[in-house]
Amino acid sequence: MGQRKIIQYAVALLMALSALLGGLFTGSAAAAKDGSDEDDPLSQGAEVFTGLGFDTCETPSLGAMNAWLESDYRAVGVYIGGRGRACKGQVNLGPRWIRSVHQIGWNVLPLYVGSQSPCVYSDNKQQVIIDEEPWAQGVEEGRDAALSADGLGLREGGAIYLDMEAYDQYDEACAETTLSFVRGWNREVRRQGFLPGFYSSSTSGVQHMDTARQLGVTDLPDVMWFARWNVPPSLYEEPSLAGDAWTPHRRIHQYAGNITEEYGGVRMTVDANMVDAPVAIVE
Repeated sequence: MGQRKIIQYAVALLMALSALLGGLFTGSAAAAKDGSDEDDPLSQGAEVFTGLGFDTCETPSLGAMNAWLESDYRAVGVYIGGRGRACKGQVNLGPRWIRSVHQIGWNVLPLYVGSQSPCVYSDNKQQVIIDEEPWAQGVEEGRDAALSADGLGLREGGAIYLDMEAYDQYDEACAETTLSFVRGWNREVRRQGFLPGFYSSSTSGVQHMDTARQLGVTDLPDVMWFARWNVPPSLYEEPSLAGDAWTPHRRIHQYAGNITEEYGGVRMTVDANMVDAPVAIVE
C-alpha cells in the first residue's frame, strides 16, 4: 500500500472514530480535566475539522486553492500576523480570500508567528525574541492576534494558533520566559473570544507544554499542533504528549515538511498535517 493510500485510510479511520467514539479520548489542554462534554470544543461553539490539511508560508492564490480541490486536503494554514512571520507581504490574504476559500470547501487554520523563545534554535528568529517582560508582551501580542483575525472576518469562537519555533526547553530560565509569554498570549486570546492553539516541535515546545500541564500550570493552550516529520500521521500516539492530554478534537500532527505536490496543474511546496481540531469561524 502506497503512502498516500495509507494516509487516506488513516484519515477515514480517524473520521469514523471521531463520529462514533468522540468521547473516548479524555483530558484537556488547560489542566488535568476528565474529558467530559465541557472539554469538547464542539460543546463550546467551536467548528472542528477532521481530515488532512496543509500550510505554506505565502498564502496561495484563489486559483491555486481551486486547483487543489483535487487533493485530499480540505484545511489550509495561513499566517495572519506576528512580528516573527517570515512571509510578511501576504498579497493574497484578506477578508475576500477567507470568504472565498471557505465557500468552496476549505477550512482555515490561522497561524500567528509572534515573538520567539530567547533560546530559539533558528538563526532567522533571533531578531524577534521575547523581551524582559514576557507576560505583558504575550498579552500585547495576543491582542494583536485577535485584531488580525477580526480584520480578516474571523469570528469569535474560532481558533488562532501561536507558532513557536523549536527552542531549548531544558534551559530553565529560557523555558520560564517562554512559558510566561505563551500563557499571557493564551489568556488574552481567550479574553478576546478566540481559542488559543499552539504550534511547535514535538520534542521542544510541545513537550514543554505537556510538562507544564502535568505540573498543574494554568493558561495553557486549548489545542496542540505538533510537528514530527517523516513519520506516518498519527494524532493520539505522539510520545511527547500524554494520551489523555489535549483531547477530544484538540490535536494537529504536522507529519511532513517542505514537500512539493501538484494538483490541478498547480505545484506548491507545503507542510502536511492530519487535523482533528478547531478551525476559524468565518463571517
